[in-house]
Amino acid sequence: MKDFFYGIQDLFVDVLFAPFDALRALELESWFSANIFSWIFMIIGFVAFVYWMLELKKYNDNGEEDKSISSHSFL
Repeated sequence: MKDFFYGIQDLFVDVLFAPFDALRALELESWFSANIFSWIFMIIGFVAFVYWMLELKKYNDNGEEDKSISSHSFL
């Protein structure tokens, strides 16, 4: 049973965490390159935010929404 858990440890430490070790080593050379995934996710989030705001503006300009005070029964 002890070998089973050591096998799991070897799998995670030597195989699955290897990309993170490479990023950690890359950080010593270039901070921007080491954080490339963060930059990519920030760009995707910014593009999604701009798209969503443009869609909201489009629906607001069409005037499809009922903005009267008594539009909901609970009001």
